[in-house]
Amino acid sequence: MTKCLLLGNGGREAVLAEYISQGFSLYSVLPYENPSIIDAIKASNGKYIIGSPFNKELVSNFIKQENIEICVVSSDNLLQDGLIDLAKSLGLKVFGPTSLGAKIEWSKTYALDIVNKLAPDMIIKNFHITNEADLRQAVDNYVDDSFVVKPEGLTGGKGVKVGGIHFKGKEEGFEYAKSCLQDSGKVIIQDKVEGSEFTVMALTDGENIVVTPITFDYPYRYENDKGPGTGGMGCMSFNNGLLPFLNQEDVDKCADLIKKTIQYVNKDSLEFTGVIYGGFFKCKDGIKFIEFNARFGDPEAINVLNALETPFTDVLNHIVNKTLSKDNCKFSNNCTFTVYVVSKEYAVSSSKEPCVFTLNRKAITDKGLKVYFANAKHIEGNTYTSVSTSRLFAVSTSGKDLDEIKKKVYDAMDGNVDTKLDYRKDIGCIYVH
Repeated sequence: MTKCLLLGNGGREAVLAEYISQGFSLYSVLPYENPSIIDAIKASNGKYIIGSPFNKELVSNFIKQENIEICVVSSDNLLQDGLIDLAKSLGLKVFGPTSLGAKIEWSKTYALDIVNKLAPDMIIKNFHITNEADLRQAVDNYVDDSFVVKPEGLTGGKGVKVGGIHFKGKEEGFEYAKSCLQDSGKVIIQDKVEGSEFTVMALTDGENIVVTPITFDYPYRYENDKGPGTGGMGCMSFNNGLLPFLNQEDVDKCADLIKKTIQYVNKDSLEFTGVIYGGFFKCKDGIKFIEFNARFGDPEAINVLNALETPFTDVLNHIVNKTLSKDNCKFSNNCTFTVYVVSKEYAVSSSKEPCVFTLNRKAITDKGLKVYFANAKHIEGNTYTSVSTSRLFAVSTSGKDLDEIKKKVYDAMDGNVDTKLDYRKDIGCIYVH
């Protein structure tokens, strides 16, 4: 059986592990024992070691010792750090871009420059800032806080701050932008636009793309889209693969930009395979580009892979063999629904105290739902502990009727999830900003 190495340890990797293990023997280098990934490894007769996936010598030795053939990486930091480059250097087939390919995510200015060349009509007015004097001048272009501050590099979905929501007044925005500038030497100031935010993800073999069902993400910490930004508190998709405010023409326009971007990045050598994820706004004057990610979103990966009808390992084979097409990568007509569970302190406190909690996992899965662990590990029985300050686990399902599966998830969580934990109760509502 094909041996596949999966690097990364969040909820996104938990669902990848589930589907990789259904056709391949799964291997991993894990910083802690993620229960979902461990279960998948054991089910596939694979193997794991505990250690840092950023330790290239450790990863390299593991690959050689176990004769691993394919490497899957969908974590932004691991991609930037060149773990796909390492796998390619050892002769492995890969799912995921090289560090250079992933630059479309870890350098927002690079991504904006590409889109400005390929689709200038999709660009929101912005300023690329490299010094404090230019920052002052850019902020002074605005009469109030109607601008957005974007750090140059990776921030785990938590760095972009919107005027009037995450900061109040020009000066508060200026101070945050200055801190970003001091961190990396670059920051972006962008017009705040009115519209509906959405994402378009596409699988790619480096030339061909297949667009996945469109998902609607909930990035804010509290109900009614209040509070700080997070890595994502939940996600849903509809059975027609679209969203209520989108039509196929909108998606096609985004897909065209995504395909041209892949061709641009790969024009000299194959730097990008795997998943490209575009963030967009639908505005009165058309579709506007927000950003690219060079990997699956989290929790979007949970929704998309649970909507995939074709075995994921077949899709992987088509990607590494450069034969990907809509005919060999098909999705169901089901709705999908995912809710993330977090500590009450998540995204609002700097406390790093471990959160020990109870979860009746079996009671939830017995109802036909899935539990995907992210930043948590098992202690004993129904007791678990957090391993970081990030999200703990997700509960997900799919079905024909969105209201039915939404009720199914929330009903199953009630009484089976520790009351010291928190989750949004409004996943499934559509918010437009």
